[in-house]
Amino acid sequence: MDLESVADELYGLRPQDFTAARDARAAEARRAGDRALAGRIGKLRRPSLAAWASNLLVRERPEDIEPLLRVGEGLRQAHRDLDGAQLRELSRQQHLVINALSRQARRLTARAGHPVGEDVQREVEGILHAVLADPEAAQEWAAGHLVKAFDQTVGFPAAADVARPGPARPARAAPARKEARSSEKGRQKADEERRRRLEQARRDAEEAGRVLDARRTEADAADRQADDAQAAVRTVEQRISELSEELANLEEQRRQAETVAGKARDRAADADRRLREARRTAETAVAQVTRLDARADARRTTGRT
Repeated sequence: MDLESVADELYGLRPQDFTAARDARAAEARRAGDRALAGRIGKLRRPSLAAWASNLLVRERPEDIEPLLRVGEGLRQAHRDLDGAQLRELSRQQHLVINALSRQARRLTARAGHPVGEDVQREVEGILHAVLADPEAAQEWAAGHLVKAFDQTVGFPAAADVARPGPARPARAAPARKEARSSEKGRQKADEERRRRLEQARRDAEEAGRVLDARRTEADAADRQADDAQAAVRTVEQRISELSEELANLEEQRRQAETVAGKARDRAADADRRLREARRTAETAVAQVTRLDARADARRTTGRT
């Protein structure tokens, strides 16, 4: 047992199951003699619903993590280099990705038996905004051990804020022609690099969007299959209920039949006893008649003599 494996197990559980499982693992570590590990396990904190939903997304949809992280890298570079018009296009892609993933997280919580509401979905969206904006937040999220939502200040500035010009700078003397040419080449090179990064960020965002569309299609199909399976379960449960009721009725009939049969056996035994007594009485009477007849015959024989 180690802290990483225990954390993987605990943060995959539903929040209501977390505390009992954590305490059980800490007790297990103490029994094994590792009090330090028991203490570290005991310090693990139960995740909020939004953090749990985000962890569930990481665990259940690992194939969506890398595209999202690539989009985040492209967006962070774009925010460093690009103007507001270009940023607005990337922001649109960002919102599409985040909305799709937050809805996916909400479906996963329902499938895990603890559905969440729109307020938690909005918290998940906030977590994903932070993941796209902050590489440290992205690394923490990708581990699947998130405890709570990130601070609200983590995120991209609005595109309009990025595009807003700063205070005017004092005019400088015109540079020499050679410096101007060198500066122009540098600007062209920087512009070309920015365009390349922008194009890469767009490709990453489009690829992530395609992946998410495919995942949504899979999730919708899985949801329909789950609904069909649940309907079949309800049908079987109804049939089981009907059969259980029928079985209970048959059991009652069996008990009544056994009662009647027991009484009939008692009556038969009593009749058999009375028959044996009557037979013995009859046999005794016949024997007595036989003796009396024998005596009578003997007296008649003696009288004739």
